[in-house]
Amino acid sequence: MSAGAKDVAEASSRRRAIGFLNWGHAVDHYVLLIFPTVVIGLEAVYGRPYGELIVLGTACFAAFGVFSLPAGWLADRWSRRNMMALFFLGCGVSVAGAALAPNFIVLTVALFALGMFAAIYHPVGMAMLIDISQARGRTLALNGVCGNLGAALAAGITAALASWFGWRGAFLIPAAACVLTGVAFLALMPDDSHRIGKRASVAEVVFSPRMAAIVFGLYVVISLAGGLIFNTVSVALPKIVDERLGGGISLMAVGGLTTAVFLCGALAQLAMGRLVERYPPLLLYSGVVALQFAAIVWSAFATGVMLLVALAVTMSAIYGQVTSGDIVIARYTADAWRGRVYAVRYFLTFVSSAAAVSAIGLLHAQGGFDLVLGAIAAVAAVLLVSVQSFVLLAMSLERGQRRVIQAAE
Repeated sequence: MSAGAKDVAEASSRRRAIGFLNWGHAVDHYVLLIFPTVVIGLEAVYGRPYGELIVLGTACFAAFGVFSLPAGWLADRWSRRNMMALFFLGCGVSVAGAALAPNFIVLTVALFALGMFAAIYHPVGMAMLIDISQARGRTLALNGVCGNLGAALAAGITAALASWFGWRGAFLIPAAACVLTGVAFLALMPDDSHRIGKRASVAEVVFSPRMAAIVFGLYVVISLAGGLIFNTVSVALPKIVDERLGGGISLMAVGGLTTAVFLCGALAQLAMGRLVERYPPLLLYSGVVALQFAAIVWSAFATGVMLLVALAVTMSAIYGQVTSGDIVIARYTADAWRGRVYAVRYFLTFVSSAAAVSAIGLLHAQGGFDLVLGAIAAVAAVLLVSVQSFVLLAMSLERGQRRVIQAAE
């Protein structure tokens, strides 16, 4: 094969892989949200209250956080391609198991398995995407938007499938799509297990052991604080709009306005994907986290139309810092370790979702959304200080390494 033909074949393979990974991100968020919609119909089928049925999905979301750790480790030690195939096939079989469950025990086990396989995507898919795309900002941003679309469309598509084919059909059809995708992925994507020992074990910027320990501590705080903010604002957003906008707007209007605010986040991801290719990601990361803090404080005091503007800026900053943060992690983590590093990041981010939901209920009961938004602002302040500290350390280290290189030359 000539050099030109080889380049064309490699470019085609990269585009195919990115397409699979974007589809996988949408699938990941979609399958996790099938049960929360299906459960509404199960109330009538089994004559059980919503509160009793929804807890069946608890194990699914717990597994989604916990199993991201071994998923990232396995991918780095075994094969990212094979782990992604396992993601598609495992989700398909688990969702089919939920569809065919004869009782609640089997349904709970199937949902737990779904959470376990769904946990593969973020630590493995992100590491694979960064490797394939060479950390191109617009590629990561588009991938994030695909995940958002999967979550946004899940309720509507599931409700439609359930109304046409029954609640079991709402599981079976996505199950078939997952399995078919897994088979196609295995057939079209080359094995990468031979690359395990060849992946770069040194990052673009190298930390000393002491500096690495400090940065890791900051990284843990950043992941926990960022996860709390993301999950709290996402879950509470519809109720914030309902209570603080004023005018007694309808539920449909609340839903429409909430969706519009979320779309601002998706547009911000696309914009950030372009910006990180033109400007230093560290500076963008620092700036967008500062904007996030200011916007949350603004939201705590805003009402009426200005509340919507403040929330739109808040959501834009939240999603923007996700994209810029992923780029920064890629720069300071060697390829051979990325699966494990992203596993820790997403473990901390997803585990914090349970704390976020509990905090909303407790704080809202004590002081309404004034207290909820005040608490989120306090967490955002912690995130801001942690990110600025990380940025200062990283910039100082980079300057030092540049001086060493210039002196050697």
